[in-house]
Amino acid sequence: MSHGTGADIDELLTMSRPELERLFRASHPGEIPRGEGRGTVLTARGAKTSKAVAALARLLAWQGKVVDPDRGELRNRVTPFGIRAIRAKVYRGESLLDGGECIVLDYSRTSFVAHWIRDEIRQVGPYRYLGIVYWGRRRILNFSLYFAGAHA
Repeated sequence: MSHGTGADIDELLTMSRPELERLFRASHPGEIPRGEGRGTVLTARGAKTSKAVAALARLLAWQGKVVDPDRGELRNRVTPFGIRAIRAKVYRGESLLDGGECIVLDYSRTSFVAHWIRDEIRQVGPYRYLGIVYWGRRRILNFSLYFAGAHA
């Protein structure tokens, strides 16, 4: 599966961590997205567990990101109320995973709470991005963002 084949959320939720890594490596950055992206945490723990964790995370903690490419920044939508918080800078850069180009979501200079976090995203389908969360240089989690509303 690659950028052109359009990975959907059900496929991503069933993938193992090595499969998600291979998909990320095979994908291109795409354009920096615009608007509100619906977020899904990808735990790579099998379909049932992944779906349950993703639903719980969205309900209680993280709904996604709102990206403003003109300003080069984003805010995460957090809490059950979708509060826009935890700002990051958004730019093209080199991936920590494979050295290829990606879209970097950099919290190091914008967030006291998440200053050690860096996300990287690449486009894996129409309006869909696959992301990796790093704590320092350690990969800790994958996620997906879907930006349908920004392009409808």
